[in-house]
Amino acid sequence: MMTYIIIAITVLVSISAFNNQSLMHRFQYNPYQVYHQKQYYRIFSHALIHADWNHLIFNMLTLFFFGAYVESAFKSLYGMVGILYFILLYVSAILISSLRTLKKHQNDSWYNAVGASGAVSAVLFSFILFQPLGKIFIFFIPIGIPAIVFGVAYLVYSAYMAKQNVDNIGHDAHFWGAVYGFIFPLFFDFRLIIYFLSEIFPFIN
Repeated sequence: MMTYIIIAITVLVSISAFNNQSLMHRFQYNPYQVYHQKQYYRIFSHALIHADWNHLIFNMLTLFFFGAYVESAFKSLYGMVGILYFILLYVSAILISSLRTLKKHQNDSWYNAVGASGAVSAVLFSFILFQPLGKIFIFFIPIGIPAIVFGVAYLVYSAYMAKQNVDNIGHDAHFWGAVYGFIFPLFFDFRLIIYFLSEIFPFIN
C-alpha cells in the first residue's frame, strides 16, 4: 500500500538526517528562505525529516494506523484512482498545512520546522470524516475515544496553542492540516458529509 511506501521513505530520510546535519538543514522548513530566497522545495522536503526519534515514531505510527484505512476507503470508493487521491491528499496537505506558517514567519530567519504532522493530521481527519464514531486510542487511556470527540478536542487545542505560541510544536500545521483533511474527500463526493452527519445523528436518515 502507498501508506507503507510513504512511511518507509520518511523513515529512511529522517534517519539519514539524524546523522547528517547538512541534510537536516537543507530539508527543514524555513519560511524566510522560502519567501525571500524562493526555496520552495522546503515546503515539501520538511515532511521527510523529523526532530528526533520520538517525533518520527509518533507521526509514523499515526500514519500507519489511519493511513491504511483512508487509502482503502479511497480505493473502495474510486477504484485504483483512489490511490492517486490518497497520494494527492498527503502531498497537498503538506502544502496547505504550511501556508499559515509561511505567512506568520516569512520574515523570521530564525524559525525552522520539520515533520510530517500537517499531512498526518490530514489523514487522521479524513478518517474522522469516514468513521466519526470509530474509536481512537491514546497512550495511557484504557478506553477508546469516539473519533468525532477526539477531532473536536484536537482542533480546539491546536487553535488555542497556536495563539499561545509557547512551545516548539507546529500547532498551525496541525490545525490547518486537520481541517484540510476533513474537507479533501468532499471535493470528490460531497455526499460524504451526509454520511458523516447520519452517523452522528441517525435521525437524519
